[in-house]
Amino acid sequence: MTRDTSQWRFETKSVHAGYSPEPTTHAVAVPLYQTVAYAFDSAQHGADLFDLKVAGNIYTRIMNPTQAVPGACRA
Repeated sequence: MTRDTSQWRFETKSVHAGYSPEPTTHAVAVPLYQTVAYAFDSAQHGADLFDLKVAGNIYTRIMNPTQAVPGACRA
């Protein structure tokens, strides 16, 4: 689903830019993930995440899906 954002003003972009509606539920608000830790596929996967060899969520204070959206808006 694509959105025509060409007519959006600064205020609208400040709130909605960088996030696309979730395809299953069509939610337009960023979900809040209330977790502090994430499972890894394997010990090697966890090691690769902590070594920053692969992108992914490690620990909430470092990075999480909710924090990723404001970063995408500013990028």
